[in-house]
Amino acid sequence: MPVIASFMVPHPPLIVPEVGRGGEKKVSKTIKSYEQVADQIARLKPDTIVITSPHAIMYSDYFHISPGKTATGSFARFDAPGVRFSEEYDEELVERICDIADEEDFPCGTLGEQDKELDHGTMVPLWFIRNKYKAGKIVRIGLSGLALTEHYRLGLIIAEAAETLGRRIVAVASGDLSHKLQKYGPYGFAKEGPEYDDRIMDVMGSASFGELFDFSEDFCDKAAECGHRSFVIMAGMWDGRKVRSETLSHEDVTGVGYGICTFYPEPDEDPERCFLEKYLEEEKQKIGGKISASDIYVRLARLSLESYIRDRRRISIPDDLKKIARDEDIPDQLLNERAGAFVSIHKHGRLRGCIGTIGPTAKNLAQEIANNAISASTRDPRFDPITPDELPMLEINVDVLGSPEDISSKDQLDVKRYGVIVYTKDGRRGLLLPDLEGVDTVDYQVSIAMQKGGIRPDEKFFLQRFEVIRHT
Repeated sequence: MPVIASFMVPHPPLIVPEVGRGGEKKVSKTIKSYEQVADQIARLKPDTIVITSPHAIMYSDYFHISPGKTATGSFARFDAPGVRFSEEYDEELVERICDIADEEDFPCGTLGEQDKELDHGTMVPLWFIRNKYKAGKIVRIGLSGLALTEHYRLGLIIAEAAETLGRRIVAVASGDLSHKLQKYGPYGFAKEGPEYDDRIMDVMGSASFGELFDFSEDFCDKAAECGHRSFVIMAGMWDGRKVRSETLSHEDVTGVGYGICTFYPEPDEDPERCFLEKYLEEEKQKIGGKISASDIYVRLARLSLESYIRDRRRISIPDDLKKIARDEDIPDQLLNERAGAFVSIHKHGRLRGCIGTIGPTAKNLAQEIANNAISASTRDPRFDPITPDELPMLEINVDVLGSPEDISSKDQLDVKRYGVIVYTKDGRRGLLLPDLEGVDTVDYQVSIAMQKGGIRPDEKFFLQRFEVIRHT
């Protein structure tokens, strides 16, 4: 087994004595557990320590692995410049990870380095480890804005790379838990904070890694956690393997959660613990049910984007529309009315594309939806074009917009009922649909629309509201 152990650890600089200057004593349980982790790593004598850190370089659509032969760092930005590190990277393992990623067309590599210095998410674990174990090279990997499934896949790739090289590696998943556990904490309190800590400690303490996919992006954002993706990468390294887990500690005395768990392999493989495969199969079945139950508006959008992505063919209205009508009558609105429409595409609970029109641009609503489905799947500048292999995993919504009406103040908005358009006299405007996950206040709704329109808060702007009919 290439992964001989893994550890879930926090990274508060406070626990380094030169930084804490006595303040570290209030997290004594965490320090004691960290010492146990370091002792265990020293006994294992790994060839390489793979550290995943939320504070390494992070991209929305790419996993960055630190390149080069060596790296240095210090706690100078925490007023402890004398605490320094000089580490050697395992270049051969990095190269093998990148080779496998290239073979699988997986977005991971050494491109895009912006800062060679080690980050504190890497250095805090190393401070404890290097006090006990001086040998072993490291690999430093950042997180990404990609789905949790992709983080788990990265763990699979790391384990495969280590196995092909015969490396004995230890994985260190660096990450704090919620930052919203107490009113006096750095981000205040949110009810999702303690909920997240309770759930994640239960999941990790029992090595129930399949449940890591059940944490929604909105829930994690509200809890203000920083380690979840790091934990998921580590979990991927254990795919298909029985794991012995132990919770060493969980503390909340600073308003931030610090959890430490250890994981060791059991002798046997366990196909029931191929969590990514199981999750994807369940998702396919779930989405298949939604596709069967979707109305003709959504079926039209799906047919349009699938035809274009697979064959570069634009469907014909009304001929192709009749083919998907089943036994139902085609709504008169689709062929005889004009309206703006948005097509939203999600994959694994995350937005994968969304483009629409505020007002009508096509001869009828059906053509409007068909055109916007192609644009949302291939021309949203925030995402790469959707590929044919992704099609079975896509969830699609269609929003048909009512006519916008001018309003004089934000008091006339309701995030559940109304979408908003913010615009300026010079023609800049931003739009946000209603009833979106994570958009809970009017102020937040308007601020996002302003950002989309490139409108500053100190500028003169005007508001419109509109209602939608959402088809799923």
